[in-house]
Amino acid sequence: MELAHSLLLNEEALNQINEAKRPIFIYEWLRFLDKVLAAAHKADVKEHQKKLVQQLNAQMHGSPGPPTRKLLGKCLANLYSVGDTFSLFETVNNCVDVLKNKDDSPSYLPTRLAAVEILGAIHEKMGRMVGSSFMETVQTLLKAMKNAESQGRCEIMLALEKILLGLGSAAASQHKDIYKVARGCLVDRSLVVRVAAAKCLTQLVNDAPFMYTSDLDRVASLCFQAMDGSNYDVRCAVARLLGVTMAAPFTSKTTSSKVKKPSLDDVFNVLSSGFLRGGSGFLKGGGGELLKGGEVRREVRVGVTQAYVVFVMTLGGPWLERNMSVFLTHVLDLLASPKATPTHVDAVYSRKCVSFMLRAVLGKLLGEKAQIAAARELCQFVSKQMSIVDDASSKAESEGRGAADISNTQHSLVCALQELGSLMQSLQTCAAPLVAEANSSMIEPVISVLLHPSIAARLASAWCLRCIAVALPSQMTPLIDRCADRLNTLKSSPEAVSGYSYALAALIGGVHQCPLGIPHSKGKLVFSIAEELLRTATQNSRMSMQRTQAGWLLLGALMTLGPPSVKPHVPRMLLLWRNAFPRSKQELEGEKARGDAFTWQVTLEGRAGALCAMRSFVAHCSELLTDDVTRRLMTPLECAMTMMAHIPSVIKSYGAHLKASAAMVRLRLYDILALLPPTAYEGSFNALLRELVAEFTLTDNPANTTTSLLRSMCHTDDTRILGSWLEETDHKSVEDQLQPNSASGSGALEHDPSSIYLRVDQTVAVPGPLPLGVAVIDASVALFGVVFPHVAQKHRLQMLEHFAECIRQAKSQRQQAVQMNIFTAVLSALKGLADNKGGLGGKEIIRQANELIMNALMNPNPILRCAAGEALGRMAQVVGDSAFIAQQAQNSFDKLKSARDAVSRTGHSLALGCLHRYVGGMGSGQHLNTSVSILLALAQDSSSPVVQAWALHALALISDSGGPMFRSYVEPSLSLVLQLSLTIPPAHTEVHQCLGKCLEALITTLGPELQGNSGAVATARTSCLVACAIMQDHPDSLVQTEAISCLQQLHLFAPRHVNLSSLVPNLCRNLGSTHLLLRRAAVACLRQLAQREAREVCEYAMTLVKEKDFKLKTGKDDSVPEEVNITETGLEGVLFGMLDKEVDQKLRKDIHDTLLSMLQSLAADNLSHWLQLSRDVLTASTDTGGPLKPKPQEGKKEDKDEDDDDTAKFHAGGEAKTHPTVAPRWPTRMFATDCVRKIIQACEGNPTNFDLGKAKELKGANQTVDFLVLHLSELVRMTFIAATADNDQLRQYGLQALQDVITKFAKVPEPEFPGHFIMEQYQAQVGAALRPAFTPDTPSDVTAMACEVCSTWIASGVFVDLNDLKRIQQLMVSSLAKLKRGKDAPSQLYSESASSMEKLAVLKAWAEVYVVAMTKQPQSKTPDEEPENDEGEPESLLTMVQPELPSLSKHWLAALKDYALLALPAEFSSQLPTEGGAFYSAEAVDSARPHYRRAWPPILYAAALWLNDGGFAHVAAEKDEDLGPLGAGLGGFDGGMMQKKKTPEEINSDRFHLILGICIEALCSPHASQPLETVSTCLHAMHKLLDAAWPRSQLVTDRAISIEVLNVLHRLLLTRDALPIQLAIMSVARQVILAAKEQLQEDKKQLESKEEKDDKPEIKATPLGEGGDSGEIVPGKSTVFAALEVCLCVLIRQIPALNPSMPAPAQLQNGGRRAGLGEEANQLVSAAVAIMADLPQLCSPKGSVSVLPTILFLTTGVLRETSSQAGDARLPLPVSTALQSLKSLASSPLARDDTSAAEWTRLLQSTLATILDFSSKQDGSGSGVEQVTTLLALAMLIMASPQQVTTAPNLQEQCIDAFKKAWQADNPQVQLKCLQTLSSIFQADLVVATPYIHTMGPLVVERLQEASRNKPSTEMELATVLEALKLLETLVAMTEDHLRVHLVNLLVPILVSYLVDSSLLQSTGKLSRTLHEKALQNLLKIGPQYPAAFKSVITSSPDLKVKLEAAIRASQASKAASAKQAKAAQPTQPSIKLKMNFSNFTG
Repeated sequence: MELAHSLLLNEEALNQINEAKRPIFIYEWLRFLDKVLAAAHKADVKEHQKKLVQQLNAQMHGSPGPPTRKLLGKCLANLYSVGDTFSLFETVNNCVDVLKNKDDSPSYLPTRLAAVEILGAIHEKMGRMVGSSFMETVQTLLKAMKNAESQGRCEIMLALEKILLGLGSAAASQHKDIYKVARGCLVDRSLVVRVAAAKCLTQLVNDAPFMYTSDLDRVASLCFQAMDGSNYDVRCAVARLLGVTMAAPFTSKTTSSKVKKPSLDDVFNVLSSGFLRGGSGFLKGGGGELLKGGEVRREVRVGVTQAYVVFVMTLGGPWLERNMSVFLTHVLDLLASPKATPTHVDAVYSRKCVSFMLRAVLGKLLGEKAQIAAARELCQFVSKQMSIVDDASSKAESEGRGAADISNTQHSLVCALQELGSLMQSLQTCAAPLVAEANSSMIEPVISVLLHPSIAARLASAWCLRCIAVALPSQMTPLIDRCADRLNTLKSSPEAVSGYSYALAALIGGVHQCPLGIPHSKGKLVFSIAEELLRTATQNSRMSMQRTQAGWLLLGALMTLGPPSVKPHVPRMLLLWRNAFPRSKQELEGEKARGDAFTWQVTLEGRAGALCAMRSFVAHCSELLTDDVTRRLMTPLECAMTMMAHIPSVIKSYGAHLKASAAMVRLRLYDILALLPPTAYEGSFNALLRELVAEFTLTDNPANTTTSLLRSMCHTDDTRILGSWLEETDHKSVEDQLQPNSASGSGALEHDPSSIYLRVDQTVAVPGPLPLGVAVIDASVALFGVVFPHVAQKHRLQMLEHFAECIRQAKSQRQQAVQMNIFTAVLSALKGLADNKGGLGGKEIIRQANELIMNALMNPNPILRCAAGEALGRMAQVVGDSAFIAQQAQNSFDKLKSARDAVSRTGHSLALGCLHRYVGGMGSGQHLNTSVSILLALAQDSSSPVVQAWALHALALISDSGGPMFRSYVEPSLSLVLQLSLTIPPAHTEVHQCLGKCLEALITTLGPELQGNSGAVATARTSCLVACAIMQDHPDSLVQTEAISCLQQLHLFAPRHVNLSSLVPNLCRNLGSTHLLLRRAAVACLRQLAQREAREVCEYAMTLVKEKDFKLKTGKDDSVPEEVNITETGLEGVLFGMLDKEVDQKLRKDIHDTLLSMLQSLAADNLSHWLQLSRDVLTASTDTGGPLKPKPQEGKKEDKDEDDDDTAKFHAGGEAKTHPTVAPRWPTRMFATDCVRKIIQACEGNPTNFDLGKAKELKGANQTVDFLVLHLSELVRMTFIAATADNDQLRQYGLQALQDVITKFAKVPEPEFPGHFIMEQYQAQVGAALRPAFTPDTPSDVTAMACEVCSTWIASGVFVDLNDLKRIQQLMVSSLAKLKRGKDAPSQLYSESASSMEKLAVLKAWAEVYVVAMTKQPQSKTPDEEPENDEGEPESLLTMVQPELPSLSKHWLAALKDYALLALPAEFSSQLPTEGGAFYSAEAVDSARPHYRRAWPPILYAAALWLNDGGFAHVAAEKDEDLGPLGAGLGGFDGGMMQKKKTPEEINSDRFHLILGICIEALCSPHASQPLETVSTCLHAMHKLLDAAWPRSQLVTDRAISIEVLNVLHRLLLTRDALPIQLAIMSVARQVILAAKEQLQEDKKQLESKEEKDDKPEIKATPLGEGGDSGEIVPGKSTVFAALEVCLCVLIRQIPALNPSMPAPAQLQNGGRRAGLGEEANQLVSAAVAIMADLPQLCSPKGSVSVLPTILFLTTGVLRETSSQAGDARLPLPVSTALQSLKSLASSPLARDDTSAAEWTRLLQSTLATILDFSSKQDGSGSGVEQVTTLLALAMLIMASPQQVTTAPNLQEQCIDAFKKAWQADNPQVQLKCLQTLSSIFQADLVVATPYIHTMGPLVVERLQEASRNKPSTEMELATVLEALKLLETLVAMTEDHLRVHLVNLLVPILVSYLVDSSLLQSTGKLSRTLHEKALQNLLKIGPQYPAAFKSVITSSPDLKVKLEAAIRASQASKAASAKQAKAAQPTQPSIKLKMNFSNFTG
C-alpha cells in the first residue's frame, strides 16, 4: 500500500497486484491524493495536473464503488480548486456525456453514478466558476432522473443539493425545475431517495423564496406525504425540511412586496394540521385514514413533532423567549383537539409528542433565567385551564347536569405539568424564586389540579409536586403537611381524596432523592392517615373505592422511606394485609355468594392495593423481611393465589368491567412473588404456573397483546440487526411509539398510579408504566423465569408441549403474538436456569425445546428469529452437551447449504453465531471452519442485503467468542470486509453497520499482535485502517460510529499506527452531530486518547481553529443550532459547552472524564488556560442575579474591568444573536468548581506553586513560566462565586474549594510584608462567602460545610489579631443556635439525621478551634518575624472560645457519649436509649452514625483538653442553669454524667472512662481502617487525658485497664509504621507507667502510715509491686510485661540487630545500624529505653530480678548499636538516655535490698562484663564515640553500683585496662573523655577508686611531664593537658595532709615547667601562652591552699623559685599597664551635671 502513496497513480504497481486488490489500491491512492492536494503548492500540482486529470477520468470508467466515487469527485474538485481550471469544462462535459449515454446495463451503472458524484463535487467546490454550463448539467441530471433506478435517483438528488450549495442564488433559473423534480422524489417509494430529496429541498429553501411563500402549503403537504410510511432517517430529513421551511419567513433577509410572507399563525396552522390530521386532507383515503387510526398518522405526527423542534431551533432562543406564551399555548392546545386524542393510546402518544417538543426546546435553548420565565408561563397556562374546568363544573351544577365534559383539558394539563416538573428537576434550587414569590408562587396552580376530574391530570399534578419538592428540599415537609391537612379536611370529596393521596404518595416517594430527608414524624403521620382511610372506607359507599385506593397507595409509598420509618408499623401492616384477604377457603367460597359488582370492584381494588403495598415493602425494606415476616406474608399471598382461580366465575357473574381490577390483582401478585424466594411458595407452583402460562399464551385474552420484554431478553449485541439503536437517539421518547411489537412508547402514569412513588432512573423524566394488559404479561413472563428453574422436569415437559400446541392452534396475527410471548418466557426461563447453574432436563425436554426453537428460526418476523437464535445459544449453554452442540451446528449447516430463502438463511446464520457466543471458542472449536466458510459465502450474497447483514453479524459473534482459535480466519474475513465496504451501496446501512462490528471483532482478535512489524500483521493493520477510513466517509452516522469504535480499538492495541492528526479533527467535527450515538462514540474515543496523549489531542484539535469559518458538525444534514465554534479555548472549551446541551448521562460522564484527564495532564503546565476555562464558566452566569454582590476587595477597579473583559471574552466565541451561547447551567458550574480543586491537586507536585516569593522571582526571570500562587486572587474569586451561588449543591462545592484554597495557601508568607501571610488580604472575601451559609433557611449540609471552612480558616493562623476574626467568630457563635432544644429550637424541615449532621458540624468546628487555641505554641509565623509578634495568639483564640466553653464542653461530652453508644456492635443495640441521644433520635440511628463517625475525633481531643485544663477540677461547680439557653435540657444527660445524684468523683470517673473508652475502641479497629489522623488524635487525647495526677490514678484503679491500654499500644505499633504515631504511642505509654509508679508510691505511703499507727508487730507482709514474693511476672496480668512488650517492639523495629532470635551473623553485621537513625527514630528509641529504666520500680524486689535481665540486655544493646551513629563528638540521644538508664538502674534501692541484692549484683556484673566485652571488640576505626560510650557506661556502673559489683578482681582489672586503652588511644577526644571520666571515678568511694588511682595516676603524671618537654600543638592536646592538671589537683586535694607534700612535689615542678620566660612571652604562641597563664593561676592558687607543702617544695628548688617569681612580676606588670590604658580611655565627667536622667528616654 505504500506504493499507492504518490501524487500520480503508480500504474505499474497497480498492474502487478492481484485483480481483487486493485480497488483497494486505487482507493488508498485517492485517499493519499486527497490529503496531498489540500497541502500541496500550486506549482507542483500544475506540473502533473494534465496526467492526473487523465488518470482520475480513467477511474470514472473503471466501475468504481461508492467510497471510491465519492473520493474521485472530491479529488477532481480539489484539483481544479488548487490547480488550473483549463480542463474543468472538458471534465464536466465528459460527465454530462456519460449521463447522456443510453447504456442501461448494470455494468455501466457505476460509471454513471461516478459522473453524477463528480458533477456534484465540482459544482460544490467551484461554485460560480463553472459558468453557465451548470444549466446544461442540471437539465441533464433532471432528465436522467426519468429512467434512473433508486440508487441513481438518490445520487442525482444529492448532486443537485451540492450544485445548489455551490451556486447559491446564481442557480435561480433552475430552481423551479429542480423543485418540480424533487417534489416527486420526496414521495418516492425508495426511502433513501426521499432522504436525498429532503436534503436537496432543504438546500433549495435558502435561495428559493417561493417555497416558503406561495408554495408553503404545498411543501407542507409533500412533507406530510413523505412522512407516511417513513423510517427514522426519512422523518429526520423531512422534519428538518419542514422546520427550516416554516422558519424561513422569519429568518430570510429577502424582502419582496410582491409575495406576502406567511405569519406565525399561518405557520402554526400548517404544522398543526399535520399533527392533528396527519395530512388527511391530501391522502387518497381522505378522512378515512383518521378512522382507521393506523400507523400512518403516527408516523406523520412524530415527523411533525420533530419539525416543530427544528422550527424553533432554527429561529433560536431569543425568538423563543419573545414568543414563549404564543408557542406554549399553541403546542399545548394541540392536545385540546379531539383529533389528537381519539383513543386513550393516541392520547398518550400525542402527549409524548408534545412533551418531546417542550423538553427539546425549553431544556436546550434556554438558560436558567429563561427557564424560570417558561415555568411561570406554564403556571399561568395551568391556572387558565383550571379556571375553565371550574367554570364548566359550576355551570354543570347550576344547570343540574352531571359532570361537565372537560376531558379536553386533561392532556394539555398533563404535558404542562410534566414539563414544569422537568424544568424544576433541571433547575433544582435555582428555581427557588418560583416558590418564594408570594403573588406568583407556582405551587398554588399545581395543587389546584389535584382536584381535576381526570385521574391523569391529578397524577401529573402529584408528579409535578414531587419534582418541586425534590428540586427544593425545603418545600418537602411543608408540602407533606399541606397535603395531609387537606386530605383530612376534604375526606368527603372523591377527587380530593384521590388527588391529595396521589400528591402525598408522590412526595413520600421523592424523599429518597433528598439527602436531608424529612422528619420521622411525617412517616407516622402518613401511616395514621392511611390507616384511617382504610378503616373508614366501608362507612361511605360513595367514597369506599377512593379511600381504599388512597389508603393502600399511601402505605405503599410509606415503604419507600426504608426500614427505620417502617419498622414500628410492621405488626399493624401485617394485620392489615391479613385482613385484606379471606382467612380460609370457606371464607373465599362465602365471598362469591355475597356482594354485588361494585362490592367486588372495591374488594379487588383493595386487594390489588394490599399486594402493591406488600411489594413495596419487600422491595424497599428487605432488611425487615425475616423468616417470620415472610411466613406471615405468605398467608395472604396464598389466599390471593387461591382466589385467582375463582375470579373468572366472578367476572362471569358480575360483568366484564371487573376484568381490569382482576388483571391488576394478578399484576401485583406476580410482582411480589418475583421478589420473594421461590422456595417460599413452592407448594403453590402448580396453580401459579397455570395462571402464568394462561397469561402469556393469551388463553383468556381475546386481544393479541404482546410482551414488551422480548427485545430486552435478546442480547444487546443483536440490536444492530433489529434496529434497536433507535432507543439510543435524541428522539427516543417519540420514536418508541413507532417500534413494532413494543409497548414502550405507550407508558403513562394513569396505567399504574403506584409508579408515582417508585424510584425512577435519572434518565427518565416521568415514569411511564405500560398499559395494564402489557404489564401483566411482562410480569408473568418475568415470574416464569424465576419459577421455572425450581419446577419438576415432568412439568417442564408439559409446559413446553403446551407451548407448541398453543402456537399450532393460533392463526395469523394471534400466532405471532402468542409465539412472541412464549419465546420471551422461554428466554426468561433459560436465563434463570443459567443464573441458577441448573440443567434443562432430560432428552425429551431438550427435544421438545429444540423443536420449538427450530420452528421459530424460520419465522418471517425478524425479532422472533433473533429470539430463537438467542434461545438456541442459551439452551446449548444450559445443556452443556457437546453432542447436542454438534447436532445443532450440523443442522444449521445443512439448512444453510440447501435453503435459498432469506428467512432461513438469516435465522440459521444467527443460530451459528449464538451457539459460538454461549459455548465459547473451546466448546465449538470443531465447527469453526465450517461456520466461518459458510458465513463468508453468505456475506457475499449481494442479492439479499438482509442475509449479508445477519451473516456478518454472526461472523462478528464467532470472532468475538473464538479467541485465538479464530486467528487463522482473520485475513479472509478482513479481505471480505474491505471488499464489501468498497462495493455495497451506502443505502444498505445495516450491512455497513455489521461490517463495522465485524471489523471491531477482528481487531480484538488480533489484539496486541497489531503492534508487530511482520508482513502479514502489517497488511492486516493496513486493511483495518483502510476499512476504518471507508466507514468514516460513509454518510450514515451509525456507520461512522462503528468506524470510531474500530479506531478506538486499534489505538488501544497499536497506538503508534493510529494517525491522531486526522482522527482528532474528525472526532471534533462529530461532536456537533445530531446523532447521539455518534457524539457518544466521539467523546468516548477522546476520553481514551486523553488518558494517554492529552497534549497531542489538544494540539490537533487546535488546528481546526485555523480553518476558515470552521463549524463542528458531521454534515449538512445537521440542524443549525448544533453548530459550535472552536475558539481559542480549544477542545476543552467545546467540551465544557457540550455539558450545557447534553442530557445523556453516559455522554456527560465521558465528557467529565475527558476533561479531567486533560486537566491532570496539562493544567500544571498551562495554568492560565485552565483557570480561564473554569473562570469563564463560573463568571458567565449572567442570568443568575449576579453572585458577586459582596465585592472581593474594595476599590479595586481592575477587578471590575476584569469582569467585563471576561464576560466579553466568553461571549466572543458565541453564535450570532439569533443563537447566543446559553450561559453555563449549575451542573456545569459545579463541574468547573471541581476542576478548580483538581487544578490545585495537580499543582501539588511543584512546591513553587505555593511559594509567592520564589514564584515571582522565577516569573521575572522567565515570563513563560506560571505558578498557581500567582493566580490566588482568581482562585478566591472563583470559589467565592461558587460558594455564594443560588444552587445549594454548587454552594457546597464552592465551600469545599474554598477550604482547599485556605489549606494550601494559609502558610504562604507575603514576601513584601514580612510577618504576614498572603491569605490575609482575602479575609473579607472568606467572610462574605461564609455569611450566607449561616442564614436560618440554609440547608443543613451547606451550613455543615461552612462550619468546616470556618474552623479551617481560624485554625490556619492567617489572622494577625483577634479583631480579624470577629466576622467569622460571629458566624460561629450564631451557629450555636442550632444546638437549641425545646421551644427555642428552630422549626424542623429536614430529617433528624440532617439536624444531627448540622449540630455535630458546629461542635466539630468549635472543637477544632479550641484544639488549635490550646495546642498551638507561641512561635514566629515566618522566619523573618520576631517571636514576640505572635505571643498572644493562642490566648487570643482562647478568649474567643472561653465564653462558650461551659456549654460547649457539655455538648462535646454528650456527643461523645452518643458516639460511644452508636459505636456498639449490633448485638448490643438494646442498650441504646429508647428516646435517642443528645444529637440523634432513636428512629434515625443508622443515618446518624456516619455523621458521628466524621465528627468525633476533634471533639474527643477538645474534650480531653478541656478536662485536662480544669474540667476535672471544676466539676463540682458546674450547674445546669449556668449553661444558658444552649444547655437547656442537657442536665438530664450529658451522657447521664451531670445527674444530680452522682458525686463529682463519679461524674469525673464517667467522663474519664468515656474518653478513654472511645480512644481504645478507635485504636482497636481491625485492619488499620482508621485514618492516621484519627489515630494521632486519639493518642494525643489520651496523652492529654493522662497528663494530670487524678486521671492517672483512675487509670490504675483497675490494673486490667492499664494492661489493656499497653496491649492496644503494642498492637498499634505493629500496624502503624509512621514515626509520629509511634512517638505519640510512647508518650501515652510513658503516662501509663507514670500512673503505675504514682499508684505504687501511694500504696507504699499508706502501708508505712498503717505500720506506724499499728503498735503490734505483724508477720512480714507481701512486698508491694509486681512479682510479690515469688517474683513471677505473669503475661497478660502484668503492667510491666505489657510495657516491656511495647518497648521491645519499638526497639526491634528500629534496631533489628537487637532481636535475640536473629542468627548470629545477622547480629554482627552492623551495616543497618551504621547508617544511623533519624531524629524521630532516635527520640523513639530513647523513649523506650527511658520507660524500661522505670519498670523495676514497679516490681517487688523478687519481681525486679525477673525483668532486670531483659532491661539490661536491651539497654546495653541500644548502647552498642547506636553509639556509632554520630560523626562528631556528640553523643546520640539514645546513647545518653541509655547511660542515664544504666545509672538509674545501678543506683536503684532494689540493688541494695536484702532480698534481691545478690541477683542484682550478679546481673549488674554481667552488664559490666558485656560492656567490657563490647570494648574489647572495638577496633579503633570508629569516630571515638564508641570508646567514649564504653568509658561513660563503665563510669556510670562503677560510681552508681554497689561496691561488690565493681570490686570483683577480674572485672576491676578489665575496667582499668579499658581506661588504660582509652588513655593510650590516638584520638585526643577519647583521651580527654577518659580524663573527665576518671575525675568522676577518683572522687567516688575510695574502696572503688583506689585501684584506678594507683594505676592511672602515674600515667597521667607521666603525660604531664612529657608536656613540659613537648608543648601542646593543638587545642585538643592543650585541653587534655589542662584536664590532666585538674585530675592531679583533685588527687592532691584528696590526699591526707601528711602525705600531700609528695604530690605537691610532683605538681609544682610540672606547673613551673609550663611557665614561659617573661622576655619570650609576647612572641610565644597562643597555646603556650594559654598553658603559661593556666599554670601560673594554679600555682598562685596552690600556694595559699597548701602553704607548708608549697613552701617546702619551693625552698628545696631555687630554680623553681626564680622562675616563679619572674613570672609573677611579669604578670603584675602586665595587669598594671592594662589598668592604666583602661583609665586613659575612660571619658571625663562633664563639669555641669543634669538634674534629670534622660538615659531611658526613647523618643
